[in-house]
Amino acid sequence: MGYAIALIFGYLLGSIPFGLLITRAAGLGDVRKIGSGNIGATNVLRTGNKGLAAATLLLDALKGTAAALIAGHFSPDFGLLAGFGAFLGHLFPIWLGFKGGKGVATYLGVLLGLAWQGMLVFAVVWLAMAFLFRYSSLAALAAAVVVPIALYFMSTPQIAGLFALMSLIVFIKHRANISRLLAGAEGKIGAKG
Repeated sequence: MGYAIALIFGYLLGSIPFGLLITRAAGLGDVRKIGSGNIGATNVLRTGNKGLAAATLLLDALKGTAAALIAGHFSPDFGLLAGFGAFLGHLFPIWLGFKGGKGVATYLGVLLGLAWQGMLVFAVVWLAMAFLFRYSSLAALAAAVVVPIALYFMSTPQIAGLFALMSLIVFIKHRANISRLLAGAEGKIGAKG
């Protein structure tokens, strides 16, 4: 019973669509109608408002952190499940017809809650790739490959396994981005659209 509660708690917390709520509150309308149509920070950045994009990134990450830490207070297994639930909630929010973001910020937040060293690895890889190539999606995908491998050596097998699964889901959610990257048509960081 506790496992189900942890998963549902995480899911509900993760399903709060901060990118959509923030842009609407700022009078910018529905962020799903611009750029990639995504509710995440990269698409919010396409509004031209860096502050709103940063707020979206922070809040989307912190909902993953909060889920993992709060549930993890009761049991490490609950923390894992709630973190995974938050990730799934961001990807498939019930309030938006199960059409959410791609999960990168929430993934990062769950990392912070469960294995902060992995968050540092993710941040270093993402920043390096973003600086070199200017593609948020490519940076996220590269980091998603490196993190589970790093966690295998730095954390528990359960945490490494969870992030291997989450990384696989990140790749699935980025299918269109991968196609655009291969075609040379992916939008670069900071491009309005």
